[in-house]
Amino acid sequence: MTAMLTLQKLLKRRYDAPDRPLFHISEAVLEPGERVALIGASGQGKSTLLRIMARLEAQDEGDVLYGGTFYREWRPNDWRKQIGYVAQQAVMLSGSVEDNLQTASRLHGTSFDREMAVRCMEALGLASSYWGKPAAELSGGEKQRVALIRSLLMCPAVLLLDEVTASLDPGSKKAVEQLLNEWSRREGTTNMWITHDLEQVKQVSDRVWFMSDGQLMEQEETQAFFACPRTEQARQFISWPGDSRPAGGEEAVPHV
Repeated sequence: MTAMLTLQKLLKRRYDAPDRPLFHISEAVLEPGERVALIGASGQGKSTLLRIMARLEAQDEGDVLYGGTFYREWRPNDWRKQIGYVAQQAVMLSGSVEDNLQTASRLHGTSFDREMAVRCMEALGLASSYWGKPAAELSGGEKQRVALIRSLLMCPAVLLLDEVTASLDPGSKKAVEQLLNEWSRREGTTNMWITHDLEQVKQVSDRVWFMSDGQLMEQEETQAFFACPRTEQARQFISWPGDSRPAGGEEAVPHV
């Protein structure tokens, strides 16, 4: 079985200190249909890593492969049809909610699945009355849900999710988790989540990537990671009280 995404000798330098690496990942693989949680303290470069995987930011060294093919052999537009990205802070384009939902289809030359859009909107508590609303007038949580649906409608093979439930109330958060878990099972989508909520990690992932000290220190099945983390850094991270664990994301980048 060919891996969906492969990272090889991937290095990203710090913006404020180019002689120091933000992270250096020797090798990591995302398999088809798996759900991975990317966790670690703030400042490890998790959001930067997701943007590199989405081809929204360039690495300094190393390679990213999709389906066994090097990223530079893909046209960016074709890459982004396969790999969806949802930022922590949703970016709405001008126009209505419906305009936003149709934007990616127009840009990528694909058909707009209205029936699927309706089902997703309803699943996330967004009734038909939202369709004609100006997207700019939505609340932060509403924008986040619309941005997620916008990406789902592209039916990507890989979905990169950067703290996508951070601005949501508990009910909406649960609805997003359920929708994405069901979507992954039905469509075979590979999901990668960044989250600082360790209970959420247990709900949405089969495997954990743990970043610390500029490295991907653990790649373990979720249950095994929490039962017996291999590194002292991971043991300390999961033992921090929830309200003191480092949290927060990096800057948002629109992606359609």
